[in-house]
Amino acid sequence: QVQLVESGGGLVQPGGSLRLSCAASGIIFSINAMGWYRQAPGKERELVARIVSDGTTNYAESVKGRFTISKDNAKNTWYLQMNSLELEDTAVYYCNAERVRTLMRTFDYWGQGTQVTVSS
Repeated sequence: QVQLVESGGGLVQPGGSLRLSCAASGIIFSINAMGWYRQAPGKERELVARIVSDGTTNYAESVKGRFTISKDNAKNTWYLQMNSLELEDTAVYYCNAERVRTLMRTFDYWGQGTQVTVSS
């Protein structure tokens, strides 16, 4: 059984920083890609940042230059460093693991979500 556990959300003022973490537990052979998505009230879930197993990254245009995704393969953990936060970054942030290969199957998994609120 694979579980993704997120941490690091909270309340921050505009211009501040937060770092999100997502740890995947279970017997995992490989993860094709790790990502962060977010969903603001009344909006659809959107991709924020994604990192593939070879290290290739992609970002939403709205966060380029402010957010950085990174990973620690040995720990099956990935991070989202968020700097220069803006009011529009307020959302529930979800981590995602694509094509997680375990003994029994290959499947995508989601974290439970963590609230990030940017407010003065």
